[in-house]
Amino acid sequence: MPNLLTRRLALLTKDANRALLGGLRGIERETLRVDHAGHLASTPHPAALGSALTHPEITTDYAEALLEFITPAESDIATTLSKLDTVHRHAYSRLGDELLWSQSMPCQLPPEAQIAIANYGSSNMGMLKHVYRRGLALRYGKAMQCIAGIHYNYSLDEQLWQVLHSNTATSAQHGTATPKDVQSESYLATIRNFRRYSWLLMYLFGASPALSAGFLRGRAHKLDTLSDDTLFLPYATSLRMSDLGYQNDAQSGLRPHENSLEDYVNALTHAVNDPYPPYAALGTKKDGEWIQLSSNVLQIENEYYSTIRPKRVIRTGERPIQALCLRGVQYIEVRCMDVDPFEPVGISLETARFLDAFLLFCALDDSAPISAEESACYTNNFARTVKEGRTPGLRLRHNGEDITLQAWGEQLLARIAPVAALLDAREQGSAHADSLAAQAVKLADPDATPSAKVLAELRANGGSFAAFGLRQSERHAAYFRAQPPTQEQSAYFERLASSSLAEQHAMEAAPAGSFDDFVAAYRASTLCPHT
Repeated sequence: MPNLLTRRLALLTKDANRALLGGLRGIERETLRVDHAGHLASTPHPAALGSALTHPEITTDYAEALLEFITPAESDIATTLSKLDTVHRHAYSRLGDELLWSQSMPCQLPPEAQIAIANYGSSNMGMLKHVYRRGLALRYGKAMQCIAGIHYNYSLDEQLWQVLHSNTATSAQHGTATPKDVQSESYLATIRNFRRYSWLLMYLFGASPALSAGFLRGRAHKLDTLSDDTLFLPYATSLRMSDLGYQNDAQSGLRPHENSLEDYVNALTHAVNDPYPPYAALGTKKDGEWIQLSSNVLQIENEYYSTIRPKRVIRTGERPIQALCLRGVQYIEVRCMDVDPFEPVGISLETARFLDAFLLFCALDDSAPISAEESACYTNNFARTVKEGRTPGLRLRHNGEDITLQAWGEQLLARIAPVAALLDAREQGSAHADSLAAQAVKLADPDATPSAKVLAELRANGGSFAAFGLRQSERHAAYFRAQPPTQEQSAYFERLASSSLAEQHAMEAAPAGSFDDFVAAYRASTLCPHT
């Protein structure tokens, strides 16, 4: 009997079903503002860009200088990237002499005390976002919070899940699950497959094999020295995604929890409610000032560091877990992608086309629940790939046996190929197959990977990560400034900026209780009515 992937592909070759492969794509791109010496900008978020609290497309992440560009969700990733390009051009028209940093790993950072945490104004919601970031600084240090990435938001047509369920579910499963449940569990199955195979993304697209020596702030490490100001690992793909980047002992017990939506929300609900002794020892206030929102494992759900998340657009006053509980999973957010330093917007269309094929493969392939032992295996495969992925003959663990990264990667590309063909047939082109061919080159030749190209550029130009990052930032700035936004585009962003500032002002002018009461009510809110 054909396997599940084969059966589903056959089902989706029918014209009526192929139309359901659309869905939506959105991108969030983080980037530090820097001066012309490549140092972190000390200026506040530019007022000309609007309110970081309420602007729908331009905000800040952790630091005041860490911009985040958010595209609307589009049916074609090419349109998404075009809009991301426009946001960059508009930002450059309002940044003066500043540059947008071209790398995932930060520029040369000043002492911790001089890294300004993002400011969102005086409203209770604005202060909640700010105090949350104070807590991040306390728990992980400010340098780690200045790391930037690409977040890829991905959904499929909601009718697709019902078609797949109706045609591939067992008779016992028919009639027992609501459409919301079917969709949520389908996305959770997609996430489980992503866990199994996401090491491949790190090999193919990881672009942070080096970092500024000052980033580690004296922490112990096993990196090699490339130059006076640069550390690296010779076969690394993404130090950003290693234990030198995002790392947290308190969160280590949160897996596995993606075998069902109930498991996931239960794990996060406990994490935002369970005290963590080292954080409890710090307290929530110091000298009368809030220093973190709580002393629990997580202050809020968004603190959970994960390579991928199930998501649902939240309503006013709603928390992420509440939205998932009440209305189910709406899309997934891929969070492990490095900023591509060779691409002005941080990601290429070719990469995005491959991501679409990869994620659809994860959605269509069989996806059994993951045991704790399997979860540890997948975590280890990922960790080995980010720190030594280009090591000749590197072996990963697959189905209880060792296999070379190259051989497993080739197997995966062969399995993804019919999925790419299905997407190309729908669009009457070859973009997805072409993107797979480009990745096959990288598997055959590690020197063709972005991480290898970064190291080649560094070695050819003195070995300084800071100098390389600044050089790429200047190239990208020249690219965007050579073609400023059109009058119509500028008017669009000016309207967004003006309305966002007005919205923040209205929030700050509205009657409100004390911030202490606001935090207490926020923390007391029922996260999941079913938990």
